[in-house]
Amino acid sequence: MEQTNLQLMKTLTETEGLPGFEERIFHVMKTEIASHTSQIESDHLGSIVGRIGEGRSKILLAGHLDEVGFIVSGITKNGFLRFRPLGGWWGHVLLSQRVKVLSKQKDITGVIGSKAPHVLTSEERKKVLTLDKMFIDIGASSREEVESYGVAIGDPIATICPFESLSNEKMLLSRTWDNRAGCYIALKVLERLKQEKLPNTLYSGATVQEEVGLRGAETLANMIQPQIAFATDVGVAGDIPGMNKEETSLELGKGPVLCFMDRSMIPHRKLRDFVVNIAKEHSIPYQIDIMTGGGTDAGKFHLNHHGVPTLVVSVASRYIHSHVSIVHYDDLEHAVTLLCEVIKQLDDKTIQSIIGLS
Repeated sequence: MEQTNLQLMKTLTETEGLPGFEERIFHVMKTEIASHTSQIESDHLGSIVGRIGEGRSKILLAGHLDEVGFIVSGITKNGFLRFRPLGGWWGHVLLSQRVKVLSKQKDITGVIGSKAPHVLTSEERKKVLTLDKMFIDIGASSREEVESYGVAIGDPIATICPFESLSNEKMLLSRTWDNRAGCYIALKVLERLKQEKLPNTLYSGATVQEEVGLRGAETLANMIQPQIAFATDVGVAGDIPGMNKEETSLELGKGPVLCFMDRSMIPHRKLRDFVVNIAKEHSIPYQIDIMTGGGTDAGKFHLNHHGVPTLVVSVASRYIHSHVSIVHYDDLEHAVTLLCEVIKQLDDKTIQSIIGLS
C-alpha cells in the first residue's frame, strides 16, 4: 500500500464536515483537486469538482463531503448539551462515545451520556434509548460556563475516531468512510486520468448535504448538466456475525459494489451493462447490491433535466452511521481502476448508444 494514499485517507477521514457545515472538508478537497487540475468548479452550496478533458460529452463523478453527526439544540442550566441528529442514527451506537463540538472559538471534546444502567427500570432496559433522552457532557457546570467556551445552539457536533490500519493492514478503520471513501475515489480517478487524452470532459469531486436529502447532488447536477453520472459511496457489508445473505451479501475485499437498485434509483440498464462488461474485460472484481432501503446522490443525478444515465459504484463498509467504520484497501483501488477504464471508453458514440439516440 502506498503511504501517500494512506495519508490522503487519514486526512479525508479525520477532517470534519457535517451536513451544512462542510467548510473544513471542502477546503481539503479543494486543495487535493488543485493538485491535479486548475479547472475547479463549485456550486453555491459548496459541492466541488475538478474538470479534466476537452470532450463534448460531460461525465460527472462524485462522492459526498458530508458525514453523519449532530447539532446542538439546547443547553441545560447545569451545563449539559441537548442535540439532534444530522443524518440517520440508531441510539444503540451512541452512548458513552466521544464527540467534538465545533464551536466558533475552538473544538471542544464531550461525551454522550444518559442515565446509568443501575437506575434504569426493567422496561427501560428493553428499549433502545432515543436521542432526546441523551445529552452531551463537556465538563461544564452551568449554561454560562458552556457559553463562555463559545458553544451555542446550532453548532455542529462531529464524531471522534482516528484513522488506522488494523492487524491486516488492508483493513482500514476510521470514522467517516461514509463518505470519504467516495471522495478518495473521485480524487484518485482525477489523478490517474489527468494525463490521459479523454474522449469526454470529466467533472470529479463531491457534493454537500447528501445525508440530509441529497441536496448538493441536485444543485451540482443542475450546474454541470452531465450526459452520464456516477455516484461513489459505501454499501452495507454483511460479512459480520448476525447478518444473513438476504439482508446483504456484500463482503470486504471482494471488489467494488455496483448497485442495481435502492430506494432512490434503479440504474440505467445500458450503462449498468456497459460497466459490468468493462469489469469483466479487465478482470476487475465486483459485487452486486440490491437494496430496499437507503439512497445515494444518484437519486438526484439521474433526474437532472431530461434524465441522466447514472450508476452507483460503492465499496462495502462495516458499521456505517456510527462512530467507526471499516473498509478494505483493495476495494477502493479496484473502484478507482474500474471507473478509470469506464470513463476512458465513454466517447460520444458510446454515450449516444447508452442514451438510446442511435
